[in-house]
Order: sequence, then C-alpha cells, then structure tokens
Amino acid sequence: MSNAYPMSRSHTTQTRLILPPDANQYGSIFGGKILAYIDEIAAIACMKHTGREVVTASFDSVDFVSPAYVGDMLELEAIITSTGRTSMEVYVRVLSRNVKTGEEKLTTESFVTMVAIDEEGKPTPVPAVYPETEKEEKLYKAGLERQKARKEKRKKLKEAIV
Repeated sequence: MSNAYPMSRSHTTQTRLILPPDANQYGSIFGGKILAYIDEIAAIACMKHTGREVVTASFDSVDFVSPAYVGDMLELEAIITSTGRTSMEVYVRVLSRNVKTGEEKLTTESFVTMVAIDEEGKPTPVPAVYPETEKEEKLYKAGLERQKARKEKRKKLKEAIV
C-alpha cells in the first residue's frame, strides 16, 4: 500500500464512565482497565487508517499521571503518529472529568505499536501518515525518533538473548 493519509484520518475519541466494578478499594480505576481502554482505542484508530484488522505489538510507554475515580468520565483520544512498513505508532491520551465539579485532568498518556494483518494473520503493509497541524507535526517528528529507538532496543534485546 503506497498511499499516505493525514494523521487526522485515524483520530478517534471515546467517552467512558467509571463504574464501581472498574475500581479498586480506594475508588480509583484499575490501571489494567485503563490499559484495556487504551488498547481498544489504539486498535480502532489503526483500523480506521488501514481498513484492516490489527494486533498489538507493544505498549511502548504508559504514564499514569493522576488517578480517576468512580463517577468520573474518561475522555480517550488516539491518533497515529508514525508508521513503519506494517506497524503504526499510536498516541493515546486519557483525561478524567469530575462530573460534579467539571474539573478535568490528564490521567494517562501512552504510545502503543500496532501491526496490520491480512486474512492469514500475517503482517501487511500500511499507508504512511502525514501531519496537517503544528501539534501533529510535533507528534510526527517525535514518532520517527521513537521508532528508531524501538528498533535499536529490539536489536539489543536480540543480541542479549543469543
């Protein structure tokens, strides 16, 4: 696939309500629940971009910045920041909003790598992305650097295992 699409094509948002089964004994949402939401929205963003099924290759970083509590709304936002031959890096930002006070705060930020797959479950080429806004340009340029760092990390890991 040699097409290139704007980053905005993959832009995806979701709103979720934190309910008691989602939370620990302190009333704050389980980190694992947030990870599941991040994984889902990252996959949806990539499927919008490629029109193909995708699988998670890695959670490259996850920063839990502040807690969110039962009754809060979570606003998730995802966008593809860079692509490789078959892979896509997705930036996911999670904000929490207190329904009563309206206070909004950053809860979690994450970078996830997803891989597009064909009908046989094999990696398949993906379209490139290009930025259209200043914010997207920053994410895009930094994404290329993170891509290089991931490749170097995998190379070192392979060397260490052998």
